[in-house]
Amino acid sequence: MSGHNFFLDKSDPASWRALNGSALKVAEAAESAGLPKSVMELISVRISQLNRCAFCLDLHVPRAREAGVTDQQLDVLPAWRESAVFTDTERAALTIAEAATELGEPENLAAKMDTARTALTDAQYSALQWAAITMNAFNRVSILSRHPIRPRSSGSAAGTNSEE
Repeated sequence: MSGHNFFLDKSDPASWRALNGSALKVAEAAESAGLPKSVMELISVRISQLNRCAFCLDLHVPRAREAGVTDQQLDVLPAWRESAVFTDTERAALTIAEAATELGEPENLAAKMDTARTALTDAQYSALQWAAITMNAFNRVSILSRHPIRPRSSGSAAGTNSEE
């Protein structure tokens, strides 16, 4: 049936629930580690940019704003290294998000992760890696499923789509 979407999340609801369950545990770990929701949404947006997941961007950019990520941060996010508008924790989180998404050569990956680690506690370092892994999984489900983006009515908030 080419041309018709096959929604991976709908075809195997138990696996989808398990992925969502993992995401909830990761969110709990991040909160316990003292990572603000804004940092978690910031990395969700950056990972979705790298993976070109329109559905997840449509969901997480508004959530990032609601969590306190500024428009300026979102505007410069693809060039975050060249900007002074991110905290050390946010920079470490973005480093982990990009490293976990792109992987790359082992020695480069290790150097990036070592740099990020210096600004984080062990619990934050762990939670951010799990968050990046989980967000990459959500991106892949949405991309493979070709989840549609539905127009929002003006003034309506994001989050009406079925992710996380």
